[in-house]
Amino acid sequence: MLSSVAVFSYGAAALAFALLFVLQLSVWRGRAHAPALAVAALATALWAGLNAWEAAYAPGLSDWNDALDICRNGAWSVFLLALLGFFQRGAGWQALRHNRLLRLVAGFYALLLAAEAVANWAPALLASVGGMLPLVMLRAGAAVLGMILVEQLYRNKPLQERWALKYACLGIGGMYAYDFYLYSDSMLFRQLNPDIWAARGFVHALTMPLIALAVSRSKAWSSELSVSRRVLFHSAALAGSAAYLLVMSSAGYYLRFFGGSWGSVMQVAFLFGATVLLAGVLFSGSFRAWLKVFISKHFYSYNYDYREEWMGFTRMLSADGPNLAERAIQAVAGLVESPGGALWLRRESGQFEPVAQWHMPLVSETEPAESALCQFLESKQWVIDMQEYERSPSLYDDIVIPHWVRNFPRVWLVLPLVMQGRLSGFMLLQLPRSAIQLNWEVIDLLKIACSQAASYLAQQDAAMALMVARQFESFNRMSTFVVHDLKNLVAQLSLLIPNAHKHRNNPEFQQDMLDTVTHSVQKMKLMLQKLSRNDAPARPAPLFIDQLLQQAVSLKAAFEPRPQLKVETPGLRVLADWERLERVLGHLIQNAIEATPLDGQVVIALRSSSGAGGDSVLVEISDSGAGMTEEFIRDRLYKPFESTKPAGMGIGAFESREYIHELGGTLEVSSRPQQGTTFQVTLPLYNAMSAERAA
Repeated sequence: MLSSVAVFSYGAAALAFALLFVLQLSVWRGRAHAPALAVAALATALWAGLNAWEAAYAPGLSDWNDALDICRNGAWSVFLLALLGFFQRGAGWQALRHNRLLRLVAGFYALLLAAEAVANWAPALLASVGGMLPLVMLRAGAAVLGMILVEQLYRNKPLQERWALKYACLGIGGMYAYDFYLYSDSMLFRQLNPDIWAARGFVHALTMPLIALAVSRSKAWSSELSVSRRVLFHSAALAGSAAYLLVMSSAGYYLRFFGGSWGSVMQVAFLFGATVLLAGVLFSGSFRAWLKVFISKHFYSYNYDYREEWMGFTRMLSADGPNLAERAIQAVAGLVESPGGALWLRRESGQFEPVAQWHMPLVSETEPAESALCQFLESKQWVIDMQEYERSPSLYDDIVIPHWVRNFPRVWLVLPLVMQGRLSGFMLLQLPRSAIQLNWEVIDLLKIACSQAASYLAQQDAAMALMVARQFESFNRMSTFVVHDLKNLVAQLSLLIPNAHKHRNNPEFQQDMLDTVTHSVQKMKLMLQKLSRNDAPARPAPLFIDQLLQQAVSLKAAFEPRPQLKVETPGLRVLADWERLERVLGHLIQNAIEATPLDGQVVIALRSSSGAGGDSVLVEISDSGAGMTEEFIRDRLYKPFESTKPAGMGIGAFESREYIHELGGTLEVSSRPQQGTTFQVTLPLYNAMSAERAA
């Protein structure tokens, strides 16, 4: 019964892959990698047909089936390698001489064929080394190799090409995965399971439609593929782990076979120790560094995948957060697998001071900018290999390297950080985890990486300096406004002196003068407190504008001409800071008084106004003074630090307009020489109901 199932199973596989072979030679003969796929399909069809024939008529053909099975596996591996780009157009089999990976794959299949030949023609020799177990392990290894090739193919293809390849990877990977299951079961139970073997043909037959669907989409296939170092690193680690486990399993089998009564205990203990050793090796930084160097040295013409290295380097330097100097050390050290280092930067004192260290104790030594080491690094811009320096100082112009550098823990490299031809710092790196040859490629990469790190560090210093400068600018600007307000207060007090002599016997004037002096002192104290604390501006609050104007006018009551307030619409409210708005309107009133002769008049009018923007408050400050020309209003009135007064600072009108605009209002002026000036301040009217709806 089982034989009849095997006949149908392998017969279906033979017919399926024979159809794929015919389609490949006829309909799809122009598709990518047609010869390699046709050979693989033909080998699979012959292998399946021979298995079906053996199950039905000729049980003695199993030796030939095993050899053809190896050829079938090899044909699919060649097809996968072709898709991976190892056989470029015109290169043919000459690629074996130029690619070590191809030689390793070919050597593995040659070893598998040799082991099959020994099993067929020298069974006694095979029995002396454990019987069929080594051969079964090699066949399982072939399945692992096939799965690794499938994984590499899918990983390395761009997203737009995976659409065409995913079904081929699923089909071929399914064949290899089932073979691994078959041989793993054979190693576990020391015999071939006939049910799993019989179902093998149906499994292969089911994979054929997947491969055919992928071939129908194969116009999108591309052989211009470069296997990335990252994928090859993981694949090499996976293949090495699989090979190690196979070898350790076989060693455990022999321990159990020859260990007698202690065999099972020795096998379990040995396999546990082997697993712990494998985990320790895989998590070892030194091993990973050695494997990366080995892959770069033996499988690639350049030591680095510059796209990956530069993206990772830039990503680390541009990450958010502090400790940029430490991240710069880590980024540069990662290029050469160095486990630690330290960074020195130039300071204004002329010394290079340590600013960061990574994976090493804190250092405190400084180096003068005029020292021989710093002068050499700035003039030559060389990477100093301390091991080479100890052997041949003449290669570095016999410079005297400081004693503390030579005693640096496991010191290896001295790297200059050059910015626009000037040495901005230097970096010390420790010996790498795995030996790295300092050729021109490594040195050039380190130099350009240090230059990039220097630019990032310089940008950080510039940003810090700019932040400090802005803080000083903000402080100076605030000081300027405070000084301006103090000047106005001094001017007010100065005007009181001549009027005091004139009206010293007037009780009303004396009371006004006392109120003015008291308010001026309180205001100066408040400004000085704000200047010392650098407080944030007070939040606006609803206030009655008529009350504010009454206070501002009362403070100017001791001056001549005395300002007059006309409130046409009382009870109007605006949203503002009382102190700042009183200072702005008081400044406009003060300017009007100073520009008007003693026999003139200054009038402040308050009323409501309606317009396209809604209800508003209008404050008009009019005087009959000297007036201003249109040119002065246009070019100089609101320009900071421009003033027509001998002691003026030129920021009063600027501050007034800025704050009124900040409140959402406008400041307009109309004036003519010798005919007076009118300032119109328009502010949004505060309405409690509308404010609640807006909130």
